[in-house]
Amino acid sequence: MAKPAQGAKYRGSIHDFPGFDPNQDAEALYTAMKGFGSDKEAILDIITSRSNRQRQEVCQSYKSLYGKDLIADLKYELTGKFERLIVGLMRPPAYCDAKEIKDAISGIGTDEKCLIEILASRTNEQMHQLVAAYKDAYERDLEADIIGDTSGHFQKMLVVLLQGTREEDDVVSEDLVQQDVQDLYEAGELKWGTDEAQFIYILGNRSKQHLRLVFDEYLKTTGKPIEASIRGELSGDFEKLMLAVVKCIRSTPEYFAERLFKAMKGLGTRDNTLIRIMVSRSELDMLDIREIFRTKYEKSLYSMIKNDTSGEYKKTLLKLSGGDDDAAGQFFPEAAQVAYQMWELSAVARVELKGTVRPANDFNPDADAKALRKAMKGLGTDEDTIIDIITHRSNVQRQQIRQTFKSHFGRDLMTDLKSEISGDLARLILGLMMPPAHYDAKQLKKAMEGAGTDEKALIEILATRTNAEIRAINEAYKEDYHKSLEDALSSDTSGHFRRILISLATGHREEGGENLDQAREDAQVAAEILEIADTPSGDKTSLETRFMTILCTRSYPHLRRVFQEFIKMTNYDVEHTIKKEMSGDVRDAFVAIVQSVKNKPLFFADKLYKSMKGDTSGDFLKALLALCGGED
Repeated sequence: MAKPAQGAKYRGSIHDFPGFDPNQDAEALYTAMKGFGSDKEAILDIITSRSNRQRQEVCQSYKSLYGKDLIADLKYELTGKFERLIVGLMRPPAYCDAKEIKDAISGIGTDEKCLIEILASRTNEQMHQLVAAYKDAYERDLEADIIGDTSGHFQKMLVVLLQGTREEDDVVSEDLVQQDVQDLYEAGELKWGTDEAQFIYILGNRSKQHLRLVFDEYLKTTGKPIEASIRGELSGDFEKLMLAVVKCIRSTPEYFAERLFKAMKGLGTRDNTLIRIMVSRSELDMLDIREIFRTKYEKSLYSMIKNDTSGEYKKTLLKLSGGDDDAAGQFFPEAAQVAYQMWELSAVARVELKGTVRPANDFNPDADAKALRKAMKGLGTDEDTIIDIITHRSNVQRQQIRQTFKSHFGRDLMTDLKSEISGDLARLILGLMMPPAHYDAKQLKKAMEGAGTDEKALIEILATRTNAEIRAINEAYKEDYHKSLEDALSSDTSGHFRRILISLATGHREEGGENLDQAREDAQVAAEILEIADTPSGDKTSLETRFMTILCTRSYPHLRRVFQEFIKMTNYDVEHTIKKEMSGDVRDAFVAIVQSVKNKPLFFADKLYKSMKGDTSGDFLKALLALCGGED
């Protein structure tokens, strides 16, 4: 079993088996493979319950007792993915890596992803053991084989990594950090073409601690992360390799969590990747990978494996994972702690909402009205002037311009804008010209018009607005459409979703602080309705009503305390639990409320990110860039 660094806590999922007897295990495995068929349950139970060091002793005992090679017998008795997984576990780690690399470069074509994963992630010691194991197993030089099967800068970086000579000194020179930042910048962003040799030398040799500081300083100096520069300056397998190196420098467990997720998401499973990672990390950092996986992807590694694989293959992988972070009472302690700390940070942080559009200095509505009229008069339209004026005035100032425009020219500015501009630019500019409450009212009206309902728009607006904003929306809706918002919601939605929206639309959320005793009661209600409480009480209908009342009417500070108490009570994060236990529009509404309570700007940042799958261009792009307030 791999030993953790001195003073470090062991983070593998496989441990030495207490009371280990290699002869007894060898006999049990022989019996499991004797006669017709094989006892696969016995085989996987023994092999996944022993550390790699103990498995090597079992191999030796098996040969001593029966004069046979255990791995050869396992290969004969087992088949398919289960056989590959079990045989992988029986090899010493370095020999397992050597076999993976040999397979990756044998035959027609090369498995570059396998090469990248192994060589970008291994320590100096692991690299030296790999080179020696390859030589021993195949009587060939690994470096020579890599050179013979790859080319270009990709080959050069693989060879550098293969040396296992990365600096390991934790003492970092600030001057050298600054020099490396400058060298990387000059090798990429400031150079016509790219000096790949500098990237290879620095990323292939400097210590992890040094490079983490280089990455931080690079961001401060250039305004972009090192990954962005690599994507912009490098290409192909070389780019992928360098990005993998950066990811492993930042966090090797996070790199493998991402690899595991990608191996199982979508149609089909990349079983070779799944087997390789589960085998190679089971005695190194599987617990860290699990924790990151659960926090990053909001599902446990165990549950994803369970849903994506089958048979003895699945059972073996599940044992290697070491446990289900989603099982009741088994939510990973570190992940629960992270979730709790996030809510604690949310509770103490005072998020200052800062807009990018501010009132214009020396504002002159008369001059702006005349400039806009000129921009729309005659043939063609001066979109640049329209964008420049409207995106650099506050909403209050825009309303003054509308009034001045009508006073001067007897014309409605909104009508003129509609006739002069079109498409996305028109929707954006006209939205900016409306008072916020009237704009929200219009979006709600559009969401409920015609066939079908845009539930996401209803949720986004009603789940994130303050009481004052909700009341203003109600007034604007009544004024513009001669119907109450509540009546509109009642006629266009149904069931629990309608009740949630109407509750939010009343604008009666409490505005006081937290009440600890009440928060504990509320957390218990949440645990019961989400079906993870030990002792459910009360009828379900009553609980559903109470849960809705809690999320829709309690103050934000109080809800933050409720969600912290929920974690302490259940070892679950409330957002993840809602996503897992609920469905449809009700789930989406409750998740939006929770995310808004946690961090409203982050909620909208996520919405913006998901909305921008395609590119924007032209005047619409100019207007959006003006509104974002600058490049970060």
